Amino acid sequence: MLEGMKLFNYFRSSASFRVRIALALKGLPYDYVPVHLVKGEHKQEKYAAVSASGLVPALELDDGRILSQSMAIIEYLDETHPQPPLLPGDAVARAQVRALAQLIACEIHPLNNLRVLKYLVRDLKVEEEAKNAWYRHWVRDGLEKYEQELQRLPAGRYSFGNTPTLADCCLVPQIFNGQRFSVDFSGLPRTMAAFEVCMLHPAFLNAQPSNCPDNEA
Repeated sequence: MLEGMKLFNYFRSSASFRVRIALALKGLPYDYVPVHLVKGEHKQEKYAAVSASGLVPALELDDGRILSQSMAIIEYLDETHPQPPLLPGDAVARAQVRALAQLIACEIHPLNNLRVLKYLVRDLKVEEEAKNAWYRHWVRDGLEKYEQELQRLPAGRYSFGNTPTLADCCLVPQIFNGQRFSVDFSGLPRTMAAFEVCMLHPAFLNAQPSNCPDNEA
């Protein structure tokens, strides 16, 4: 007998947060399976059977197949459960939304991933404040570019248009993590307006780290 989907994730992981938002926007039920990154649970043999890369999130489908990488998971969900859509119908608009999302997922996030920050401290002996300055620099740099991209697009309530998209699924977790490191968000009017509108939406509220069962905040 098949069961529902399982999401293997960590409450503070921005990649996991993205997928939780998408699942909430789609109204899709799933079992929450915590994988504690700080405690190294993603490196244990039990999780290796789930994820070959040892990364979160991983989504186990109801037939037992497992998907990895947050962006691939979200696009799978959008293709198999098209309402509400997270990508526009127009090809150019889809590319624009994907570009916004990838600006965060591929440009900002990799430089500030937990394993990167740990490497800076453990292997390169970077001091804590220098590590935090690294984090703040790259988040701020990326969000400035995000803002510049938004300024070229027609105004809408969200990052793109008047409904949440893949871009917002990426933006909100990045802002959340930036807040933890005291990133300067001034001078980003379109970016922060989109974030504030998202945080009025039940799906974004329900998916946030403070509502996760493994939340330790």
